[in-house]
Amino acid sequence: MTSSEPASTGAVDGVRAPWWRSAVIYEVYLRSFADTDGDGTGDLRGLRSRLPYLAELGVDAVWITPWYPSPLADGGYDVSDYRDIDPRYGTLADADALVADAHALGLRIVIDLVANHTSAEHPWFTAALAAHPGSPERERYFFRDGRDGGDSPPNDWISAFGGRAWTRVTESDGGPGQWYLHTFAPEQPDLDWENPEVQDDFDEVLRFWFERGVDGVRIDAAPAMAKKAGLPDAGHAPDALFESARWVDSPHWDVEGVHEILRRWRRLADGYDGHRLIVTESVVNGPERLARYVRPDEAHTTFNFDYLHAPWHGPTLRSVIDATLTSLAPHGAPATWVLSSHDETRPVTRFGRAETGIALMGTGSTGQPSDLALGLRRSRAALLLTLALPGGAYLYQGEELGLPEVEDLPEDVLQDPTWQRSGRTVRGRDGCRVPMPWSGAHPPFGFTAPGVAPWLPQPRGWATLTAEAQRADPGSMLSLCRTALHLRRIRPELHDAPLTWVAEFRDRPEVLAFDRGPALRCLVNLSPEPVALEDHGRVLLASGPDDGSLAADTAVWLDRT
Repeated sequence: MTSSEPASTGAVDGVRAPWWRSAVIYEVYLRSFADTDGDGTGDLRGLRSRLPYLAELGVDAVWITPWYPSPLADGGYDVSDYRDIDPRYGTLADADALVADAHALGLRIVIDLVANHTSAEHPWFTAALAAHPGSPERERYFFRDGRDGGDSPPNDWISAFGGRAWTRVTESDGGPGQWYLHTFAPEQPDLDWENPEVQDDFDEVLRFWFERGVDGVRIDAAPAMAKKAGLPDAGHAPDALFESARWVDSPHWDVEGVHEILRRWRRLADGYDGHRLIVTESVVNGPERLARYVRPDEAHTTFNFDYLHAPWHGPTLRSVIDATLTSLAPHGAPATWVLSSHDETRPVTRFGRAETGIALMGTGSTGQPSDLALGLRRSRAALLLTLALPGGAYLYQGEELGLPEVEDLPEDVLQDPTWQRSGRTVRGRDGCRVPMPWSGAHPPFGFTAPGVAPWLPQPRGWATLTAEAQRADPGSMLSLCRTALHLRRIRPELHDAPLTWVAEFRDRPEVLAFDRGPALRCLVNLSPEPVALEDHGRVLLASGPDDGSLAADTAVWLDRT
């Protein structure tokens, strides 16, 4: 087996723990990270050139969004070949070189596995369209006859991008035919995971990448992969929203069969050395349902959407933290804390709004004005809170720079399928996917060659937010993040000590105060009044000015030795 073993982090009972238990993983949205060939789209060589930046930042691993060949109907989450690299990003040789360079720097590589659906241009689906109803080619997907003489969809299921989850095909004779299921866009037909050919092929996909040294896979939309037998109606109203975090006993989301798929992959991953990671994206109804995805024989970790979507409100955050840790404890799984991703409104923007929580895929606060100075202050505090919690954490590219959401992209550049599927009423996720600003005073800010237009335009005002501009500024978001990650690496209690709430603040619910072991304390002030710091310890790191008290919307790490 191929070995990929940069040093583990943390320890359990004196034994080095698997790296993923307390790792900080940096998400790279590949199209928007760094471009080397001058086409305005990020690529693997661009990512390779920036690996030293990520190693210096102090993260443990890099999660790369889909790098496979794709028509990009949904930003690469519509895959046409699972065993190759999209030519826009490079080649398999580039991927191999990236993995080798990352390992040499002590970084691990996690890739996306989009297993619920393929692209409509995948050879399997084009063969299914050419085949007849009931054929083996169609049995890899969900092709069904319609109701009402074939003119209505087979059931009432809805798409995550708006509208119904079924599209009718034109058969080879030119007439209207069967319908196929797509939980997401019509260009993303769902696979039938009861089909043995589907199961076996994805086993080989996993082996293909593990043998190339990849350290883990992130399972996209994991709860969608199983459907209830017979595909019964879900009871969705005609205008229902895709609110999977509220659904109970849905026939097309969080169905029991998904757990057998995860067990199959866990057995496969455990056959490799280096603690290969399986992490799921699972937006389900509450922490108890989420914890089922990380039972000892299933995934290792899963994203924590209750924390990601929580408002800037002390009692709510504490409740989410407690519920997360309590639900995971029986399974021995670590928590995974996330503040943003390529699907969500950036924290600087959402924390500056009157309503600071967000709905799935960042759609909950569209149109609200944002106080970006307030949002940045809260984002700095939220970063220290997140990195002080037990378990692992994810950072989304640009989060370490304090980038805001770009909310004024011209309509003619929007590419998120939500924009069209909503009748151009929901702008979608493009605002958090604008390419990274690296250096310089003008776009493209070092993302691509001067004079080249990135695939999404960058705001001219980002000159002060570039990595180059922030690198030498000790008060910048980048400096805060780099220092926090350095301290997290050298402070053992941030890897393996339990969280204990500080009793002194029991009557101040807007102050989150907890210890990680006897030596380290974290205080986060979400109240309007300052909090005195005397008797709490020596300040290690503060998100705001250190004047002997903790101002509103700031956080601090303290050494109590």
